[in-house]
Order: sequence, then C-alpha cells, then structure tokens
Amino acid sequence: MAKWSESDIPDQSGRVALITGANSGLGYETARALAQNGARVVMACRNPEKAAGAEAQINETNPSGSVEVLLTDMADLDSIAGSVAQFTAEHDTLDLLINNAGIMATPLGQTAQGFEQQLGVNHLGHFALTAPLLPLLFAAGDGSRVVSVSSNAHKFGTMNFDDLMSTKKYSPWGAYGQSKLANLLFTSELQRRLDAGGHATIAVTAHPGGSRTELGKESAGGTLSTMFSVMRPLMNATMSQSAAMGALPQLYAAVALDVQGDDYYGPEGLGELRGHPEKVGRTSKAKSVEDAGRLWDVSGELTGITYNALG
Repeated sequence: MAKWSESDIPDQSGRVALITGANSGLGYETARALAQNGARVVMACRNPEKAAGAEAQINETNPSGSVEVLLTDMADLDSIAGSVAQFTAEHDTLDLLINNAGIMATPLGQTAQGFEQQLGVNHLGHFALTAPLLPLLFAAGDGSRVVSVSSNAHKFGTMNFDDLMSTKKYSPWGAYGQSKLANLLFTSELQRRLDAGGHATIAVTAHPGGSRTELGKESAGGTLSTMFSVMRPLMNATMSQSAAMGALPQLYAAVALDVQGDDYYGPEGLGELRGHPEKVGRTSKAKSVEDAGRLWDVSGELTGITYNALG
C-alpha cells in the first residue's frame, strides 16, 4: 500500500482553513501545504512579526491558494472572541478548523483569565474558539472538519478534576499530558454531539510523533526536561522527523477522503514517533465517555462558552 504524503492532498481550491499557531512548526507546514493545494488559509497567530514572516515565506512558494494572518492569542479568551468576530465578518463558511497551537511542559503560569496555561492554551482556548465557528463549519457542509492536535503524551495524562488548574501541585509534564488527553476527550465528545444533531461536520484528532519543532523550547526545569535537553540531539537523529513529516497526520485528518469522526492519526513507525500517517490507538482514559462529558461541562463553566449551534 502506498504511503500517504503531501502529493496525495486533494485539490483544496475554494476551501477555507483556519489554523492556530500557524507561524512555525506543524502549523506552518500545514498552512503551507494547504495553500499550495489551493486553499484560502487563515493563520491565527499571536506574534505579528513571526506571523508576517511566515506569511511572506509561504507566499514565496507561489501557492495556488492564499494565506492571511488573523492575530489571535490562544491564552486570552477576549482575544479569541475578537478574532472570531473578525473572521465571521469576513467569511461565510469554514471548511477546516485546525486546532494546532500548543505549549509543552512550561513553568507554572496562567492565561489571561487565570487558567493553568497548558490546559488553558492547549484545550480551553480551542474549546472557546471552536464553538462560535461551528455555524460556519455547518454552512460548508460535507467535508468540513475540526482537527485537534494531541500528542503521545496523552498516554501518561490524567484528568485531575479535583485540581485541574494545578493549584495544589504542579508538574510541567503532568499538566502537559493532561492537556493532550483533554484534546482527545474534547474531540470524542464533540463528535458525539455532532452525531446527535445530525451534522455533517466531523471532529478528528492527530499527533505528530517526535517532530523537530519549536515546541518545548520554554520547558521548565527538572529531571525530565534536563533529560529531554541532553538527549535531544540523539533523539533528533534517531527518533524524530521533520516538521513537514510531523504535519502529515493532521493534514491527513483534515483532507483524506476515508477519515471518519473521532478518528485519531499519527505516524506509522515504532512508538508512533516517525513515519507516514495511519490510524492509531489511544489509552483507556482517552476513551472514557464519563470523563469526556465531565470535561465538556467543566470547560463550559470555566470559559462561559456554550455550544448552542449543536442544538
């Protein structure tokens, strides 16, 4: 069986994609690939200089589609609301929402609304972004998708509902694992609700394996972070792949014709660290219907966001 690659991306002409964290790494490669295949790509980024640089770099490839920047801080619900207002004023439909932005194993910090920053950026920010964009996704009809980017780290993640914001005890890697588990639980619950409402839009998750990106450059100290820093050159040589390869699972989730709701894609290789995309498994914690429903309810309470479009 042929291995899926960028050359297999169907024509995206006339389609609109919104990608968070698109100025570097996986988000940049996803934006570039979609634009080169005809999509109108909106890059939701926090840093205006980096976003402008990424936009110019993609334009230098003479894409058949287009790219534009939408300044968005995924650590601030007010910024997200403002971005949604701007996007909905300029677009009638949205074919692809790719929830890509993320931070990894950072020192303890808070978002603008006081959420633990890894859960706040990686999950709650995207929870708040997705809800008001659903009407535009529904308007796009068949083929519209919400793709959320998780990680192998979900395997050691646990939803600590008694201390979601890590106020009692904080572990940089524990909080990261929790946030990546939340991405999978969010997708599963969203798909259940999409199905219940009879909507054509689907929700899918992907992970990049071990990809060489800027993720982790702000990791906190400690044993795991020290090991990660010391072993990174060896890991890059033997256990990781380029950002372009790492973006393939989320590109597959976004455009491949055989994708179904709540599918999860990652690299095919040993440990799901590198290789071409394939459907992969998840932990029993990531399959918990009870935790998915509880996380959904708590996320709504914390953010004040309701998913009225689901009916």
